Amino acid sequence: MFVEGTAGGAVGGPGGPVIYVDTSVALAHLLAEDKTPPARLWRETLVASRLLQYELWIRIHARGLAKTHGELARQLIGRLALVELAPPVLARALEPFPTPVRTLDALHLASLEFLRRNGQKVQLASYDSRMLRCARRLHIPIYNI
Repeated sequence: MFVEGTAGGAVGGPGGPVIYVDTSVALAHLLAEDKTPPARLWRETLVASRLLQYELWIRIHARGLAKTHGELARQLIGRLALVELAPPVLARALEPFPTPVRTLDALHLASLEFLRRNGQKVQLASYDSRMLRCARRLHIPIYNI
């Protein structure tokens, strides 16, 4: 499988959905922005694309926050099962989406679709209105944050 769990285990609980954490949610949590995800989110089984790890660190370094936010970023990433940007995920990103999406959003949505194609129940947690619009058109359930 192309998913790396936090402890090497399977993704998802017994039949319950996992929550796909978009980078917008992770950044809001790390940077204590106006919108921050509720505490209940962090008690869920969480998954994200490996892409999130790169997006987080690029933003942290760009803002000069590695010393103050680095450990929290490592803890957050360690809490997630990560979907690798493997050939099936990348292949899906090359296909059309029902609404216009940016490149990184396409990779996130392709990761979500990969999980669903492999039988995983998944909900999207995001603050990104464009990504949410496309996810709804793909019939991906939205996690209420």
